[in-house]
Amino acid sequence: MLYTFLYPLNSSYPILNVFKYLSVRSIGALLTALFIGLFCGMPIIRFLKKKQKQGQPIRTCGPETHASKSGTTTMGGLIILGATITSALLWCDLKNEYVWLSIFVLLSFGTIGAYDDWRKLATGKADGLKARWKFLSQALCSLVVVGAVSKLTPTELYLGVTIPFFKNLVVYLGWAYFIWGIVVIAGTSNAVNLTDGLDGLAIMPAIYVAGSFAFISYLVGHAKFANYLYIHSVPGVGELTVFLAALVGGSLGFLWYNAPPAKIFMGDTGSLSIGAVLGAVSLMTHHELVLSIVGGLFVVETVSVILQVLFFKFGHGKRIFLMAPIHHHFEKKGWAESTITIRFWILSFVLALIGLSTLKLR
Repeated sequence: MLYTFLYPLNSSYPILNVFKYLSVRSIGALLTALFIGLFCGMPIIRFLKKKQKQGQPIRTCGPETHASKSGTTTMGGLIILGATITSALLWCDLKNEYVWLSIFVLLSFGTIGAYDDWRKLATGKADGLKARWKFLSQALCSLVVVGAVSKLTPTELYLGVTIPFFKNLVVYLGWAYFIWGIVVIAGTSNAVNLTDGLDGLAIMPAIYVAGSFAFISYLVGHAKFANYLYIHSVPGVGELTVFLAALVGGSLGFLWYNAPPAKIFMGDTGSLSIGAVLGAVSLMTHHELVLSIVGGLFVVETVSVILQVLFFKFGHGKRIFLMAPIHHHFEKKGWAESTITIRFWILSFVLALIGLSTLKLR
């Protein structure tokens, strides 16, 4: 909105030329979302606490230490979504299709998550929305996004997946690309959801991934930089730099209240929507496989659950981990919650650096 209304006035007021720079608007978007999250966070927490009364139901089969978390306010993703979208509307170029598509992802998956959270609160159980309905709704929303991305994609990348470490290598999937896109978006959404099991555990890695893809979006959207790095350029995708900066700011604002001991949980409202938008951005930039490296922590958490289920089913009731996802395994081994969280943050930061290195190692 600021860009739309102020930048056209630059001929009369030259100082407004700063709005054409993605870097300036990204900083503005991050700080705006951060301040919105910080100043609106506590009123939102008080409102939700009043409405929820009993707070987040805790799984009875979870670690014993989680009993103390019973009653903690949930649906804190509303802080992230509100701050991010408000800031994006202020600082992004609202003529850009990728921005509106990202907002659609946040809102649609945020709605699915909010309904899931509401079901848990209404029933007093930790189960929420039935898995088949959750996955179906995620798949339908993802299909809409993949279809829109395919329409916006340059001809040389149409229905194709780029491969890290190789110059200009694209594997064309044909119509299987739509299945691939659904798996990327819905898979990332649920991966972040699985990781969100300890105070602050999921949000910081999500910030690392969002920040990494803000940088990737800037390079992919800039033809000269893309050509220098031997990566495919996607016109218009650079505007996602501003959007993702807003997401980083909103997430930091939420982390202020989610830091141990958490005053509020993000709930499925936050985890499903954040994961989905990260997956969608990887599709828009055509760096889906880089996402699996940058967001490697989410991959590890998801794989730990899959292995646990498969080994239990085909291994005569035996388990690989004391409990899955893997962060609960370390809790069962006696690690303090803060120790697990900080160590996972460190691992996520290292993986983000490795993922970014793929842009040059080609």
